[in-house]
Amino acid sequence: MDLSQIDLASLSVVKYPDPRLRRPCQTITQFDAALAALARRMCQIMYQTKGVGLAAPQVGLALRLFVINPTGDPAQPEFESAYVNGRIVSRDGSLTTEEGCLSVPGLSVRIKRAAKVTLEAADLQGQVRQYPAEGLLARIFQHETDHIENTIIADRMSAVAKLSLSNRQLLKDLEEEFQEQQ
Repeated sequence: MDLSQIDLASLSVVKYPDPRLRRPCQTITQFDAALAALARRMCQIMYQTKGVGLAAPQVGLALRLFVINPTGDPAQPEFESAYVNGRIVSRDGSLTTEEGCLSVPGLSVRIKRAAKVTLEAADLQGQVRQYPAEGLLARIFQHETDHIENTIIADRMSAVAKLSLSNRQLLKDLEEEFQEQQ
């Protein structure tokens, strides 16, 4: 995919059950100004939608890229990072906490994830590093890595959460809304 051909202004968050959330993501091999511009635009969208992370599939692009800012505050850009071709290389412990997703608005469910992880990813210059994380940062890494591996939060919901009438209704409403827009 030629990143310089992407209309950055037209990007917006795609919502469940949009099939673009499930497309296999391409490994990024070109580290250039177009990639940096895409990451900047994704950060803008993340802030506009009040998120702490955003993956390329969430803006309709089948690329292994995500951006984060654990503070969610655009006034704190020092906490902003982009991760290219990321993968979790180690997990330790477990922690179940409330989690939401910009692509499934209104859904907030308890998700069990590793308490500590190590993410291996390239930065925007192509330098591959390992990023150890725990707590919220570990959760964000796992959530966004799920997106670039075609997994959404509904896939991680417990059986009890899936049976919840309000969760089932929310997902059904999003499915109907998507069908109406097609």
